[in-house]
Amino acid sequence: MAIHIETPVIASRALSLRTGKDVRLKLETLQPSGSFKTRGIGHACEIYRSRGAKRFISSSGGNAGYAVAYAGRMLQTPVTVVVPASTSQRAQDLIRSEGAEVIVHGASWMEAHAHAQQLMTASDAFLHPFDDPLLWTGHATMIDELARQGERPDLVICSVGGGGLLCGVVEGLQRNGWGAVPVLAAETAGAESLAKAMEAGAPTLLPGITSIATSLGARQVCDRALALTREHRIESVVVPDAASVAACEEVLLEHRMLVEPACGASVAALHSASPLLQQAQSVVVILCGSVGITARQLAQWSAEFAS
Repeated sequence: MAIHIETPVIASRALSLRTGKDVRLKLETLQPSGSFKTRGIGHACEIYRSRGAKRFISSSGGNAGYAVAYAGRMLQTPVTVVVPASTSQRAQDLIRSEGAEVIVHGASWMEAHAHAQQLMTASDAFLHPFDDPLLWTGHATMIDELARQGERPDLVICSVGGGGLLCGVVEGLQRNGWGAVPVLAAETAGAESLAKAMEAGAPTLLPGITSIATSLGARQVCDRALALTREHRIESVVVPDAASVAACEEVLLEHRMLVEPACGASVAALHSASPLLQQAQSVVVILCGSVGITARQLAQWSAEFAS
């Protein structure tokens, strides 16, 4: 059974007029768990279950944990998710609503991750939030759909946290004969692990996450994501939190959809001075998720950045 659903791609008249591009939006916010994570994690859970896993364990501050919990319920398999103390109560409640056990441990994802791995037994399967080839293969299905849903774009824009989405997008482009389509990788300042790694030429551990886009809060991008910057045409763009929040407002106003700042970063990248963007006419933006946001929170951030 497929855990994820096929999501629509829609033309954005408003964004197209503002940018002078043909902008389309791939609506991963409509996945059952509210983000693209449903694809890769659902695929990985199915594989691990077929191999005999009796329980799924994950470490996540939000989207990934919710996706594992949802997949576990669909596959009737127990789930334990370890989250850091920074995880919102809403995110914890959403994970619990799927029947999963939630353990709060540590101040950061790295500490929660280490604790989750200590809980592993021989009959468990560990679901990494972003660094697993099974996840990338599952995420790539969004590009399979895109290939069926319309013409090849000149550019794909996606947000980058740990790099799982980027890995899936590139895998999908390559397996659909779209290997020449470049990717604009969007991050927020204060969570730019890919940008720092590209500057250094090696994975670089950020001292901390200072961005409000906590869904992008991986202090170090996965090795495969960095390697892909040498194998595929990928450009990094880093936007401030204020631009990401403004982009969330733009999506809400024009498309009546509430998305989180991690997603807003990709929309904000449409307004950047990216050379890849300047060369492109047809652009697909992946709206990656909407779990880590409420209308009240967006209003608070908007007021904060307006002051």
